[in-house]
Amino acid sequence: MNGHSLISGEWMAGEGSFHSAPATGDAKTYSAGTPGLVEQACAAAEDAFWSYGYSTREERAVFLERIADEIEKRGAEITEIGCSETGLPTARLEGERGRTTGQLRLFADHIRDGAYLDYRHDAALPDRQPLPRPDLKMVQRPIGPVAVFGASNFPLAFSTAGGDTAAALAVGCPVVVKGHPAHPGTGEIVAEAIDAARQSLDLHPGVFSFVQDGGVAVGGALVQNPFIKAVGFTGSLRGGRALFDLCAAREEPIPFFGELGSVNPMFLLPAALKSRGAEIAKGWAASLTMGAGQFCTNPGIALVPEGSDAELFIAEAAAALQDTAPQTMLTDGIARAFCEGRDRIASEPTVAAVVSGTAENRDVGAFLYRVSADDFKASPVLAHEVFGPLGIVVVAKDVATFASIARAMEGQLTATIHMDQDDTSHAAKLMPILERKAGRVLFNGFPTGVEVADSMVHGGPYPASTNFGATSVGTLSIRRFLRPVCYQNAPDSLGIEG
Repeated sequence: MNGHSLISGEWMAGEGSFHSAPATGDAKTYSAGTPGLVEQACAAAEDAFWSYGYSTREERAVFLERIADEIEKRGAEITEIGCSETGLPTARLEGERGRTTGQLRLFADHIRDGAYLDYRHDAALPDRQPLPRPDLKMVQRPIGPVAVFGASNFPLAFSTAGGDTAAALAVGCPVVVKGHPAHPGTGEIVAEAIDAARQSLDLHPGVFSFVQDGGVAVGGALVQNPFIKAVGFTGSLRGGRALFDLCAAREEPIPFFGELGSVNPMFLLPAALKSRGAEIAKGWAASLTMGAGQFCTNPGIALVPEGSDAELFIAEAAAALQDTAPQTMLTDGIARAFCEGRDRIASEPTVAAVVSGTAENRDVGAFLYRVSADDFKASPVLAHEVFGPLGIVVVAKDVATFASIARAMEGQLTATIHMDQDDTSHAAKLMPILERKAGRVLFNGFPTGVEVADSMVHGGPYPASTNFGATSVGTLSIRRFLRPVCYQNAPDSLGIEG
């Protein structure tokens, strides 16, 4: 551990420093990133693009696999410091490491196939009347250097070597990562693994750089650097929106792929509620408190039609949540924000507290509230994400009310329908609304846990994300860092093909 930033293959110190705030163990001192280091990293990334952007699919696939190997070599070290910095349990860190290396290898397999290039060829028609057609070839090409912001709640899978980095490297885009201050040591070790993989294959050192946190100045310098052509971000709505606006205000605006948050509503239809409401309640409580509720897909709102079945559901959920022990949140700031959100909900006069857990420093218990559908619609603050183990049950007069509530909701990462066969007609009416509101629509399940697969969509209409046509998870995520180029009458000798 040197506590520095990795800039084009060299570990460099910045001008200032900051201290980590681990959940356990001693704080460590890290050299803060600076706009100057960002400038060096971005210039090196642009220089690297002229070789890495034109490397073969096989060369990049081997690089991704080598990164996975190097991360696994450092597995014990990553788990030790990751648990210390974040308070996450060992099993969670080990599982997340497996997800991280798994998606690197998945992208390697995906680009080897070549189908992602969407290669198209319209052969010339010289005799066509009234005008001949030229020979046209289209293929997806990498856009250039990409900036990635590490996420607080996923120190591995959404950070230094996470999905954004893997997707960009897969298609030929060099990456500059801004590390998250919540886990600087974890970020440093993973950056070391990426650089070791780069060195083993003798790739340009500018292919990957890692800049330690240096406050808003570093983030602003990164997204405004003219060599950066896109940004990947997972974090808060407030922080993401600020960076999004900076990207749009550039002389050359660039896409900002931000995943910003969601309340992930669940709709419990009558037959399902009657037949297995207690089972759903217990599953919801487990999902709501998984990882102290620090998942962007945390299902924060459950809608139920009023009646005895709804009351049983609320009682079962309350019992399960009361049995949940307090958990350590990732950072002091996240814990404070959670308490502020809880207080905001609790202060609404129409909201009734059902479960009130404890909240002391970074250790928080579960909280559950209930409100009528009419009062929910009248209080927009209730539809805002509270990042942590907090749920709201919205009690509607009837299932027909669900549609009006769904229409009024903002964009979501997920929406869930709990249904039995007798609920099909109700579900069919909700479907057209929910598919316009969410990137992933689930049935009879819980959204926590995002499968890394070809079919996954992790995104949604704003404010769930800033680009509703993209996903930050799964192989489709690489399309964010590609653009189509058409070649007209290009000689075959140039080798333009998929």
